[in-house]
Amino acid sequence: MLSGLHTFVMAEKGEREAEADWTKLERPEHPQRPAVRRGQPLALLTIEDRKLYVLEGAGKLELRKGPGHLAGTALPGAPGNCIIAGHRDTHFRILSKVELGDTISLESNGRHFAYRVTDRYVVKPTDTSTLAPTASPSLTLVTCYPFYYIGPAPKRFIVRAELVK
Repeated sequence: MLSGLHTFVMAEKGEREAEADWTKLERPEHPQRPAVRRGQPLALLTIEDRKLYVLEGAGKLELRKGPGHLAGTALPGAPGNCIIAGHRDTHFRILSKVELGDTISLESNGRHFAYRVTDRYVVKPTDTSTLAPTASPSLTLVTCYPFYYIGPAPKRFIVRAELVK
């Protein structure tokens, strides 16, 4: 039980650190491709009324603070598959409430992007088809599943969304 409490406390602390880093970012008048290094804030993700600070990279240190953008995947709003991963027991628990047709917002480098949820499904961890590049701008959110599983979860929960024109 103490381990679970520690996880939540560390997630809250990491979130506050990510928020502080986000507020320090300069917002250019004419946004360009952001030059973001691993561990730095890349975007502000909004699902329902929950705001999450997305960091570049999806390693252990990044995911402790918040969701992580998989390096090498599309940036928010760009053509391709923008993939963001997060822990099911902290930051991405909100994904259990996401429904088809919901809007998910991303703010990055002074620009706002709205995505409409088109699919939700569960896959085995070995199924990497959801990580494949896409022709059109899309957003893929990935977390472990089931949400209330104790220990390493055996599956992955995927939310796929398309950029609203």
